[in-house]
Amino acid sequence: MTKPLPPLRDVIVRYGLSASKALGQNFLFDEQLLARIAAVPGDLEGKAVLEVGPGPGGLTRALLRGGARVTAIEMDQRCLPALAELSDAFPGQLRVIAGDALKLDHSELMGEPFAVLSNLPYNVGTALFVRWLGGEIWPPAWTSLTLMFQQEVAQRIVAAPASDAYGRLGVLAQWRATAKLAIKVHRSAFTPPPKVMSAIVHVEPAAMPEGVSAKMLERVTEAAFGQRRKMMRQSLKGLPGALEALDTLGIDATRRAETLAIAEFVALAKQLSLQR
Repeated sequence: MTKPLPPLRDVIVRYGLSASKALGQNFLFDEQLLARIAAVPGDLEGKAVLEVGPGPGGLTRALLRGGARVTAIEMDQRCLPALAELSDAFPGQLRVIAGDALKLDHSELMGEPFAVLSNLPYNVGTALFVRWLGGEIWPPAWTSLTLMFQQEVAQRIVAAPASDAYGRLGVLAQWRATAKLAIKVHRSAFTPPPKVMSAIVHVEPAAMPEGVSAKMLERVTEAAFGQRRKMMRQSLKGLPGALEALDTLGIDATRRAETLAIAEFVALAKQLSLQR
């Protein structure tokens, strides 16, 4: 039986915590909403979960109540006492790492398959997401990603080809994984309210196409969408062999990046991987 927890607002007042703009923090207090987010990946009883940027521990509470074994990475020293209270309330379920998630090897840290659930600080969210999606080893050590983003970023992750939001993030998220927008979160749910709406994205690994280097796909999409208003022949001219690969595959070099299907980017990366 866990100890009853004081309201999160009381904890924040007691420790003098205010959301840091520099750290991209916005706190969520709505326990029903937090429970909904924690439920997105399914039953967490006994499962290993990585949480980045727990802050005072709003989502952490929901994860612990769901029976998860949580490893939380927090670089804001001010939040550590509040998280220590949660460790006491849920014995053996919470491990807190004081540090920068961008500088840690998450697979090594966890040492077993794990789900990622985070209300990511806005200033590191995309960098962490691209890192989790990268690497040649697939399936990855993570079993799912359930992440809070600005709604605009979330829409880019789940976007279909030829849509306004379609771009590099969509290709990287969908070429060997499934991505869906799980929950929309109004700005008023946060303290302080951010200027933009937010959304929860849920990603699960899928089959990886054979013969494709993830690094090559990253290079292709970076070049193609780096100058998205230009034709492919212009945006890819700095990538050795890319124009020849377009010709070999029968992809019209006058097309723009946002018109190419994910399968076409995969084919292009595969062709370039063969040439190396």
